[in-house]
Amino acid sequence: MAKNNEVNPLYITEADQYVFAQGCHYEIYNKMGAHKTVEDGVEGVYFAVWAPNAKYVNVAGSFNDWDIYQYELKRLGEGGIYAGFVPGVKEDDLYKYVITTQDGNKLYKADPYGNYAELRPGNASKVTDISDFKWTDKVWMDTKANTDWNKEPIAIYECHIGSWMRHPREDEDGFYNYREFADRIVTYLKEMNYTHVELMGIAEHPFDGSWGYQVTGYYAPTSRYGKPEDFMYLVNLLHKNKIGVILDWVPAHFPRDGFGLANFDGTCLYEHPDPRRGEHPDWGTKIFNYARKEVSNFLIANAMFWVEKFHVDGLRVDAVASMLYLDYGKQDGEWLANEYGNNKNLDAIEFFRHLNSIMQKRNPGTLMIAEESTAWPMVTGDAKEGGLGFTFKWNMGWMHDFCEYMKLDPLFRKDNHYKMTFAMSYNGSENYILPISHDEVVHLKCSMLNKMPGFYVDKFANLRVGYTYMFTHSGKKLLFMGQEFGQDHEWDESKELDWGLLSDHDHSSLKYYVSKLLELYCKYPALSEIDRDWAGFEWMNADDCEQSTFSYVRKASSGKNSILVVLNMTPIERKDFKVGVPKKKKYTLLLNSDEECFGGRGNKIPASITAKAEEADGKPYSLTFDLPAYGAAVFRF
Repeated sequence: MAKNNEVNPLYITEADQYVFAQGCHYEIYNKMGAHKTVEDGVEGVYFAVWAPNAKYVNVAGSFNDWDIYQYELKRLGEGGIYAGFVPGVKEDDLYKYVITTQDGNKLYKADPYGNYAELRPGNASKVTDISDFKWTDKVWMDTKANTDWNKEPIAIYECHIGSWMRHPREDEDGFYNYREFADRIVTYLKEMNYTHVELMGIAEHPFDGSWGYQVTGYYAPTSRYGKPEDFMYLVNLLHKNKIGVILDWVPAHFPRDGFGLANFDGTCLYEHPDPRRGEHPDWGTKIFNYARKEVSNFLIANAMFWVEKFHVDGLRVDAVASMLYLDYGKQDGEWLANEYGNNKNLDAIEFFRHLNSIMQKRNPGTLMIAEESTAWPMVTGDAKEGGLGFTFKWNMGWMHDFCEYMKLDPLFRKDNHYKMTFAMSYNGSENYILPISHDEVVHLKCSMLNKMPGFYVDKFANLRVGYTYMFTHSGKKLLFMGQEFGQDHEWDESKELDWGLLSDHDHSSLKYYVSKLLELYCKYPALSEIDRDWAGFEWMNADDCEQSTFSYVRKASSGKNSILVVLNMTPIERKDFKVGVPKKKKYTLLLNSDEECFGGRGNKIPASITAKAEEADGKPYSLTFDLPAYGAAVFRF
């Protein structure tokens, strides 16, 4: 609120307009949108919207019975921002911008910078104030900013709030609100030993079935689960319990909905005007025009908004490959080459470098994670050296090979042995996260449990040994909700997880096993400190395709508490199995996946074994023990 003759700090100045036009106004969200204020002693709201090609712009809402002519906003300059103060507008009032195009048509648009939205199927924006929440997570925020996350354990639980757990209401959605979810998810994540949660579908979106990947309210936490301050409560509580928060973020495309960004002021404002650059034929969505400074500013400021206003710890950037390649998902004639005649989207490349460099400058310790499915070089490389500047990249190649291998009948695994060793051949090229995400358990791909071969009990044994490989391999970890206890069915966003399965011993035992894997992963630096370098990983035997066994060692920089992992991917017990080891030491058993408490058959492995000076696997020393069918053994030495 301004005093005396001072300019109200919420109001847009000439300097704001200039910096926004340059694409560098990283806090433009403090000026654009709807902000409660006082003018000449009268309470109301200051509205501001970018619509440079409009003939004129009005704002209407529940505060004036949707009279579309009463309040006309003033055009501030050549940049095309319209703004004005409207008296009497209150918290939770609904509103839209009424944009009159140059040909006289009227478009009713939700606020691109609005912080709250009407619950679907309504689509108006709502007035709210997100400035009053009292954060109590300073310790977490300070620690995060000074952490080298490449050297820390990161175990991410990918979660969709609306289908994680629901109230048993037949006449309503039954969604937990953000606060109810907060209390339950914190308990669960701590029990399971996850370090982070990745939340799907938080930015406002009209269609549940899009899972939040077709966004209409980039600056608004979805009202499905409550108000913005309720979402702040969720983040704050997670931080107080030392759990990080990552959001899915979608700068690749946006839907055509008439109230959204598409054709915003009667022209292609946010989308590229050439449909060969501005549309995804397969997805039926619009592509942002990254070359336009105000558009890239909208997106970069949005990334800052979630991190700076909502204390989010990281953004998982969706569909990065679709942004980098001009011909992504397009046939000949459907795309336009760049000025050099190739398929690289130069504007998107520059956008990523700008985004990631300014994010680390303003918010050190923030995780910027690329879902990038190709071999694009240096995704996690320094932007100053030609990279894109991301912190981590999803290792989609590892995920594909892993799932394809684990689905095989064990008889055929020996012919596909390389699928489990290939990822280490390129592991040093990027900072990787190993993801088993929602995309792997939808669209008839089966749940992780039902991907596994064999009888029902064998499926669980396969998952235990497979997850052991995942959680001890180089790379940070991500597992989608439900897969930790062996969800039977594919994920369905309209239903909660099958929590009733936990009354079954096999499912509850798998959940317990995953919690123990996570406990080891977080406890021993050897499993996370050196993920990108061969100094942190050494094969004992990568070539035992005939028996389908794998053995390797993970190491920490201290040289202490190294971890030996031995895996048997067949239903055949390997009696007197000999595995080469690097040192003549005592090897202490940390985990045997075949123990009854994990749902196994109860075959024993000695609690400790001292290596003998007998060569095996090209190593000077070896251990000998009975390796159970579908067995995983993890030792410390």
